[in-house]
Amino acid sequence: MFDSLPLVLILLVSSVLLVGLFRYLKLPAMIAYFVVGLILGPHVIGVLPDSESSRHVAEFGIVFLMFSIGLEFSLPKLYSMRRILFGLGGAQVLITLFASISLAWWLGLHLTSAFVIGSAITMSSTAIVSKILMERVDLNSRHGRLAIGILLFQDIAVIPILILIPALGASSGDIGTIFLMALLKAIFLLSILFKFGRPLMNSWFALVANQRSRELFILNVLMITLLFSFATKMAGLSFGIGAFMAGMLISETRYRYQVESDIAAFRDILLGLFFISIGMLLNLHQVASNIGFIILVTLGFILFKAFVIMALARLFNYEIGVGIRTGLILAQAGEFSFVILALAREEHVIGAHAFQIILAASLLSMILAPFIIQYNGRIARYLSKSYNRNSSD
Repeated sequence: MFDSLPLVLILLVSSVLLVGLFRYLKLPAMIAYFVVGLILGPHVIGVLPDSESSRHVAEFGIVFLMFSIGLEFSLPKLYSMRRILFGLGGAQVLITLFASISLAWWLGLHLTSAFVIGSAITMSSTAIVSKILMERVDLNSRHGRLAIGILLFQDIAVIPILILIPALGASSGDIGTIFLMALLKAIFLLSILFKFGRPLMNSWFALVANQRSRELFILNVLMITLLFSFATKMAGLSFGIGAFMAGMLISETRYRYQVESDIAAFRDILLGLFFISIGMLLNLHQVASNIGFIILVTLGFILFKAFVIMALARLFNYEIGVGIRTGLILAQAGEFSFVILALAREEHVIGAHAFQIILAASLLSMILAPFIIQYNGRIARYLSKSYNRNSSD
């Protein structure tokens, strides 16, 4: 323990200083964790080794990210936003994914690598967007509601993607058959859990809550989350799918808000460790030698995503200015981009060179995101004069 204490202290001091600095500069804290991982990781100073134990810690971060997303899924909320969610959100994911896969495949990448790249580029950052919209009191504006609806569908879409990636890594058979079998496993588990799990979960949480011990309550949440994660891993799916299912089941109990409150700090620390582990994977030599191409990829997918969302918003009878604002807000990559890339790397379904390019481009887009979102209104009013006259947002 004492041998590892200096390493833990270096990690803590670096994280506190950089997170404080990034918050002062009004940049996302997750970028600070990336920088910590990059500087201390094997490609720069080399203090943090790229070891099996580091990857296990990162998996805990993914588990609690997926658990948090599961907690947000309430069926009444999804139903009330169904037009935005399944119409505009579904179209955005399908068009961006198909176009990205087609381009990557045309450039000579294997279809599995193209799928991973397309999936990563399709996602946007829930953490960055929701935080900035909340700070700007924009959550209930037209572009705010559109952005949140599309983000919710992206969160749903990541589930089949996370089901498919381990299946692709485990087999060289027909992709359609592999995906269908993995999806059937997930549907079977979900149906069993929601038929028998919901009443059982309510009774169990009531029993635990009656003990009036916060420590026991948190331990119980951790136990259920990890049990579900282990079960789905044993079924040939990913840890994250089980955590998502656990979150969905708990969201149906009356203890949902207490769970959210109690695990918030614990979850954020684990997510910080996950982003540190992702920063450790970034190879500065490869980034420097491909910096022009990385910038081109970043600008390309930012502009393409913004254009697709703007065009779809117009198709769904929203004002063009609202579409421009929504597109700019969601143009970056997101947390799930890194989850997808990390899982694909672990399952060996993406090449090392392509992994570094997309990882660097995704990170760069998230660094640019707060500045783009800050000026989305000005850009929309500049590009659409009618929005300047009629805007009520």
